[in-house]
Amino acid sequence: MNNSYNNSLVFKSIFTTQNIVLANIGWGVLALLYFLLFSAKIPAADGIESRAEWYVIGTNIFEAIAYLSAGILCLRNWLSPQIVSGRNVWLSIGLGMLSYFLGGIIFGYTEIVLKEEPDVSLGDIFFVLTYLFLGTGMILAVASRRINLEKWQWLVVLAIALFGSLLAWWISMQQETPSELLVAILNWFYVVSDVVLLIIATTLLLAFWGGRVSQSWRMIAAAAFSLYIADMWFKYAQGPNYQSGEILEVFWVFSGMLFGMGAALEYDASLRRTRRTSTRKRA
Repeated sequence: MNNSYNNSLVFKSIFTTQNIVLANIGWGVLALLYFLLFSAKIPAADGIESRAEWYVIGTNIFEAIAYLSAGILCLRNWLSPQIVSGRNVWLSIGLGMLSYFLGGIIFGYTEIVLKEEPDVSLGDIFFVLTYLFLGTGMILAVASRRINLEKWQWLVVLAIALFGSLLAWWISMQQETPSELLVAILNWFYVVSDVVLLIIATTLLLAFWGGRVSQSWRMIAAAAFSLYIADMWFKYAQGPNYQSGEILEVFWVFSGMLFGMGAALEYDASLRRTRRTSTRKRA
């Protein structure tokens, strides 16, 4: 019994909010250094420059761990009855993180092991689920809070919506029109979803600004921005000479890392709020 109690104390002392946040920041810094130091292309025997396979495997590992840990932290919020923003919010976001994790694993396996680069793969099912779950979770977060933004805040939302839409449209116009209908539908689904998430994230950031859980939703907004940057770069860079592992793809790692940090900060803020309420009741 004592051993079980002691193990629980050790677990709680290690997995504190501060340690989780620091671990995520450290993971993001390591990922950035990894991308910066090892992303250079190496001349192959056939004269075509390409990145080392071990490097591509490493980028997949950085992404997988970031999204898996974020999914676990989000589901921890879902299991907590004290969570401020609503358990269903974090269930949806957590499922989105885990869907992205599975999609990334399948994408990496197809690219690295099977040496294939299909326009549509099984991984796309999970990437589509990611956007649906994330969108649902963030919309639930907006619905749970009365949106009362000032005029300048609505102008900020409008400006970001216009900029995000125009950039996505311009990048899409630079690409060749896919011959397959399914590929075209998926491409536009990803573009529209990125822009929608960007708009919702901006609205959430301004709506929660200065509130009890403002720090966590700043992280969530930054995560959505990071996802937008990585996705737009991926769409822009796609072509016959595209190879995984470009510098800006590190924003996929940042996105997972920031979602995890947001979940951890929300969990901590909710526990602190519960303790304060209990103290006032006793008094």
